[in-house]
Amino acid sequence: MYDPSHLRTFLAVAQTLSFTQAARRLGLRQSTVSQHVRRLEEAAGRQLFTRDTHSVELTEDGEAMLGFARRILEVQEQAAAFFTGTRLRGRLRFGASEDFVLTRLPEILEGFRYDHPEVDLELTVELSGTLHEQLAAGKLDLVLAKRRTEDARGQLVWHDELVWIGAERLRLDADRPVPLIVFPPPGITRAVAIESLDREGRPWRIACTSGSLSALIAAARAGLGVMAHSRGLIPPGLTRVPTRFALPELAPVDFVLIHGRRPGTAQEAANALAATILAGGDRLQRRRSG
Repeated sequence: MYDPSHLRTFLAVAQTLSFTQAARRLGLRQSTVSQHVRRLEEAAGRQLFTRDTHSVELTEDGEAMLGFARRILEVQEQAAAFFTGTRLRGRLRFGASEDFVLTRLPEILEGFRYDHPEVDLELTVELSGTLHEQLAAGKLDLVLAKRRTEDARGQLVWHDELVWIGAERLRLDADRPVPLIVFPPPGITRAVAIESLDREGRPWRIACTSGSLSALIAAARAGLGVMAHSRGLIPPGLTRVPTRFALPELAPVDFVLIHGRRPGTAQEAANALAATILAGGDRLQRRRSG
């Protein structure tokens, strides 16, 4: 009933909320992406997206289709692996940025380990900038991290805005420097936050710095200052800083998968994990319960 190629295209559009970005990810023409979505909607008999010239949003039926599409594609891949007799083996060095510490990435990795028990998965959690450096040095095989939108490296998982967040009762004094809660260099969100304030001529100071996202969240909840953070990953207990405090707009970022250059089984395992993450990429924008 549902063509797997149409389901993959649907997932790409659902995760990027862009027909153009989905086409780039899949290596298809935008007209082909539109055709796949239209045929899937015809097969389902429901509208899956609301779209105009400026935005793309999932409908309620589209949200429901997300879970079905993931499960259908996962079962298809499991069946293909079973009947072809191919079992991935070897060591896979995977790096994920701190942004995903509190998301449902562990569920995705658990599913990958279940499907590929003979792959030795080594997880490194670091700042995005550090992961890019380790990948370039040949220390990682696959990285899931942020990049600036002008950076062409990697396969887009989703595009997101950076926003200012802080404790609900936080107050900022216009006559005093903005207190920043930031990752240490080479953190991308740190650089974007400081650049935006400097561009506006707004004084700032570092109120807290840590390589641990949990530590930064704790500092923000305590009201020590503000953070630049992905709009789709705002931690519980924190909220967007009200516009009345007149903080400058922040540049958007992309979350991407970037492959290393180690050939052989590592590359095959990296390809399989990348496909798993892309299939479940929308779950990365939803936090674990509890």
